[in-house]
Amino acid sequence: MEIEVFKGLLIPFLGTSLGAACVFVMRHKMNIALQRALTGFAAGVMVAASIWSLLIPAMEQSEDMGKMAFVPAAVGFWIGIFFLLMLDHIIPHLHMHSQNAEGPRSRLKKTTMLVLAVALHNIPEGMAVGVVYAGLLAGNEQITVMGAFTLAIGIAIQNFPEGAIISMPLRAEGMKKSRAFVYGVLSGVVEPIAAVITILAAGLIERALPYLLAFAAGAMMYVVVEELIPEMSEGEHSDVGTVFFAIGFTVMMSLDVALG
Repeated sequence: MEIEVFKGLLIPFLGTSLGAACVFVMRHKMNIALQRALTGFAAGVMVAASIWSLLIPAMEQSEDMGKMAFVPAAVGFWIGIFFLLMLDHIIPHLHMHSQNAEGPRSRLKKTTMLVLAVALHNIPEGMAVGVVYAGLLAGNEQITVMGAFTLAIGIAIQNFPEGAIISMPLRAEGMKKSRAFVYGVLSGVVEPIAAVITILAAGLIERALPYLLAFAAGAMMYVVVEELIPEMSEGEHSDVGTVFFAIGFTVMMSLDVALG
């Protein structure tokens, strides 16, 4: 079982690394419309994963509370929202296509703050995978090996464009391919770290699992609404991002229901 968990935690990181590797095979700067499409796809996957892989299981695991089974999911969801809101204010970062950094003033380089921006929304994704595998390790009957694997695959799919969205623009600005690739990979390192921390926390407080599932969902939804949706909708012809949001949502929903 430990080997399965180890593989599951590395799958999303592999998705980011493969996306970053696009810098070695794509010669030109990434098209804006393609960036919107990839961002929309990632947002759709995250929303579907938040619902089917996290919020619904959180309520199912609290069904002994009857009509109040929504309480752990609601509480955990809001804690996740406030957690990301706090990180957004205390960590300096810079979103793609933005000229103004967010968070406290910093002398960090632009490239570092770009990586931090992606790393920020990789934290909840790592936590999502970690909490599901924590339930698996705890012997929770409502979490299956295939269900946990499906979530890891879904997160890896949406991590692929994120890795490319980091490495390709850096290459277009004149950075060496190898260095741009490293920056793209580094943006995903926080995922397995966040996953391991979440597994340890869930192991200490087994009853907290529904709250942790919802916590990860709230954190991911914050990222989607605060960051990904604005990025996929800016400028003209933003319907590309909307269509790919729907595609990403459908893909993740289908994977979760069919394989979970």
